[in-house]
Amino acid sequence: MTAAGTATARVRRALALLDRGERPEAWIAVRPADDLLAEAAAVDAAVAAGTELPLAGQVFAVKDNIDTAGLPTTAGCPGFAYRPEAPAPAVARLTAAGAIVAGKTNLDQFATGLVGTRSPYGAVRAVHDPARVSGGSSSGSAVAVALGIVDFALGTDTAGSGRVPAAFQGIVGLKPTLGLVSTHGVVPAARPFDCVSVLAPTLAAAETVAAVLAGGGARDWPADAPLAAPPAPRVAVPAEAQLDALGPDWRKAFADAVERLRAAGARVETVDVQPFLDAARLLYEGGFAAERYAAFGAFVAAGGPGLDGSVRAVVEAAGRLPAHAYAADLARLAALRAQAMERIAGCAALLLPTAPEHPTLAEVAADPHGVNRRLGTYTNFVNLLDLSAVAVPAGTVNGGPFGVTVIARAFADRVAADIAALLVPAEDRETTGWGPPGLPLAVFGAHLRGLPLNHQLTDAGARLLGEVRTAPRYRMAALPGSPPRPGLLRVADGEPGHGIEGELWALPPAALGRLLAALPAPMALGRVLLADGREVTGFLCEAHAVHGAPDISGHGSWRSCPEQTRKAGGGA
Repeated sequence: MTAAGTATARVRRALALLDRGERPEAWIAVRPADDLLAEAAAVDAAVAAGTELPLAGQVFAVKDNIDTAGLPTTAGCPGFAYRPEAPAPAVARLTAAGAIVAGKTNLDQFATGLVGTRSPYGAVRAVHDPARVSGGSSSGSAVAVALGIVDFALGTDTAGSGRVPAAFQGIVGLKPTLGLVSTHGVVPAARPFDCVSVLAPTLAAAETVAAVLAGGGARDWPADAPLAAPPAPRVAVPAEAQLDALGPDWRKAFADAVERLRAAGARVETVDVQPFLDAARLLYEGGFAAERYAAFGAFVAAGGPGLDGSVRAVVEAAGRLPAHAYAADLARLAALRAQAMERIAGCAALLLPTAPEHPTLAEVAADPHGVNRRLGTYTNFVNLLDLSAVAVPAGTVNGGPFGVTVIARAFADRVAADIAALLVPAEDRETTGWGPPGLPLAVFGAHLRGLPLNHQLTDAGARLLGEVRTAPRYRMAALPGSPPRPGLLRVADGEPGHGIEGELWALPPAALGRLLAALPAPMALGRVLLADGREVTGFLCEAHAVHGAPDISGHGSWRSCPEQTRKAGGGA
C-alpha cells in the first residue's frame, strides 16, 4: 500500500492538492472525485483480499497524447480531440497494477516542443519560478509530479520531452530503450523515435513504474542485456569545448556532478561527443522533421482548429521537405551512429547536462524556435541513436534545479539507472526489478565478490542479489588448481552435512550459458537447496573430485577458510 496508507486516503490527498489550484494550467482534464474514490475503494478491497498490486493506490497523471479510458485525447489541440475505444497498453498495465489515473495533463501541442508553452490550454510554468517555463513537451506531467499531486506521471519522450521538464522541476525522467514500452494508443510525434517515459519524484519510484510498464512493446529484452553496471564503471563526459552551450554557472554545476560521480567510484573519461551533437541536429533540422508531417500533417493542412502558431510553422515546413533529404539523413545518421559508438567504446555510459539553460516565458516568446532548438542540444540524439537514458536532479543553478542525464546503449537501461543512482540520495535509489530478467546463480568460492573469478560475473552484467546459505546438506572441499577454489557436494540422506555461506547473483541468460560452456571439470552447475527452502542453480562439483581433498566444511564458507587451507588442495 502507499506511504499515505490506503488508496482512498491517497486519492483524498490528491483531490485536496488539486483543490488548491496550483498551476491549474498543468491539467487538461481531471476525473470526477466520485469516480476516483470508487476506484480507490476497489483497490483497497482487492488488497484486503490478498491481491498483489505493485502500484496499489498510487495516483498518476497521463500526458494528453496517450489514450486513457473515459477521457478524450486532445494532444494539446481541442480541434483534434477524440474519445479512444480503449486505454493505451501502457496505461492499462499501470491500472492493472493498482494505480489510479487522476487525469490528463497539458503538453506542447502534438508533443512538438521542449518548452511547455505551445498549448491553447496555457503555458505551463515551472514549479519553483512561475516566470520560467516548465519545459516540454511533457510539461503538465512533470509539474503534477513536482507539486506532489500525483505519485508519478506518464510522458512521452521523442527528443527529450520527458527529460527536459524533469530537469526543470528537479525530478526524475526515465526514458526506456525504444520499443520496450508499447506506444500503441499514443498520438505519434515522430513515429520511429517515439517513446513512453516515466516522470517521478525519485529514481526508485521511476524504476518501480518502469518495471510494470516494460513488456508488450515492439521489442523485448535480449538474452545478453546487462542486469547491472560494472564495478567502478567508466563514464564518458564531454570535452570542455562541447559544453559551450552552458553558461558559467551551469558549467560549474555540471563539473560538480562529474566530481560527485568520480567520488562515488566511477572512472570518468573525457571524450569527443561531437557525433552525438551532430546527430541531435538531424532530428528537427533535417529530413527527419518529415516525421512530424507524417504524424499529423493532414490535420494541419486541413486547417485544423486550435493550432499553436509555432507548431503550425514547424509542421508546414516539414511538409515541404523532399524525400531525398530523408534518405540522405538516414545515411548520415548511420555514419554518425558508428562514430558515436566508437567514441564511447569501453565506457558504460555517457553523462551530459540535461539542458543548457532554463529560459523564462518572456525569452521563449521573443525567440520561440531558437530557444526550443537550444534546449534539445543534449537530448535530441538519444532516440535517433537508439540509446536509453535517465535524467536525475544534480544540484541547483541560481536557485533553480539543475539536472544531468545518464545515457547508455540500447537495453542497457539497468546500467544507466545504476550509474544515475550514484548521483542521488541513498534513500532514492533502486529497490525494484526494473531491467531485464535474470537467471539466479549461487556461488560459493572464487566467484564471490572480491575473489579472482568474480569478474566473470560482473563483466557479463550480473547483479548481486544478496548473501545466501545452503541447507545443512552439503560438504565443501579445497580442490587442487589455480586459482584456489572449493568443491561443493550434496551429501546423501542421513549423512552429516553443513550449511555453507555464499552469494546469489542474477545473470543474463546468455551469460549463464557461456559460463556453463566454459566451466572446467570437475566443476558443474546443478540445483542447490538453500536454507530458506528455495532451490536455485549453483556451483557444485563432481563427487570423485573431493576424494583426498581437504574437507573445509567446518569453516562454513570459503571466505572463512584460512588462505593456507584453501591452497592445501594443491593450488598455487
